[in-house]
Parts: sequence; structure tokens; C-alpha cells
Amino acid sequence: MRVPPLPGDQWSDQERAALAVLLPEHRLNPRGAGNALATLVRHPRLVRRFLPFSGYMMMRSTLPARLRELAVLRVARLRDCVYEWTEHVKLGELVGLSEEEIEAAGRGEAAGELDAAVLRAVDELERDYTISDGTWAALGEHLDERQLIDLVFTVGTYGMLASAFNTLGVEPDEPGLPSEFERPGGGG
Repeated sequence: MRVPPLPGDQWSDQERAALAVLLPEHRLNPRGAGNALATLVRHPRLVRRFLPFSGYMMMRSTLPARLRELAVLRVARLRDCVYEWTEHVKLGELVGLSEEEIEAAGRGEAAGELDAAVLRAVDELERDYTISDGTWAALGEHLDERQLIDLVFTVGTYGMLASAFNTLGVEPDEPGLPSEFERPGGGG
């Protein structure tokens, strides 16, 4: 771990205020925030500006939650991000993905046409930094323009987070601690 979560005795009003844009008051502590946010809050100015955007991607995006989780799981596997994979397996289950669908998403495989197109889009964005015309057209059969844009931003956002988590050495939250977005008031 290169950058550990900020210990609770080092949290000032600045760190609490940075996380308060997303978390309720009772979660403004290292355990309530989880390892990712407790690590990222070491840079409170950045976190205060990033969390509203991240919250949109997680909770208010036009992309259906199931498709978002398929995309994030694929990003996590491609980027070999243990933290992101662990957290989003939990979230995938919450939005109805089966264990088999989660494992298949990690391999870039899906049974349905739309799911397969989403995973192909992730692979293309990660490899080529663009979505091919064929994949874009396949996605466009099912998603509207805003959903397509949100898909691109979802892949980019979670790719960036995977890079940050891997580089900083963010470890998965301890077993039994609810996922960031399962906790009351969570999201981000």
C-alpha cells in the first residue's frame, strides 16, 4: 500500500467537508467512508470536486445500473484492479447480475446482444480509446444518445479510478463491511 487510508485522528474539518458532499455525517470517518474514500481524502480539494461527478456516474447516470456494473466489472478486470472488482461484484449482485454473469463479464463474455455490445465497447475504449462504428451501431439499437455518452464516461471514470486505486495501493474493504454504495447515503 503506497498511500494508506487517512487515520481518523488526522481527519480535520477539511477532510470531513470534502466527503460531506457525498456522505452523511455519521459516515465521515475512515470506516464509514471505506478504504477508497479514506485514501482519496488525503487530497480533500480534489475529492470535493470529484465526488459530485463520481456520484452522478454511480447514481444518476442515464445508463441502466445493470449495464453500468457490467462495464465497470470489465474495466476492473482489464485494469487488474482488485479493489474495483471486489466492490463491483457486490454491486453487480445488487442490480441482479448472477455470479456466472459477473465472471463472464470479467472475461468479456455475455449471452445477450446488448450486454455483449457493452463489453465490446469497454474493450475497444480500453484498447483503442474509441468505440468502433459497428459496436456504436449495435449499442444504438438499445441505448439513446445520452445513455451512449454516459457509457463512454462510465468506462473513462472507472478506468481512471482503477489506475488510481492500483497506483495508490487501495485495498478492498474488509469482508462484512457493506459496499460503498450499499451503505445508507452511499454513492460516488
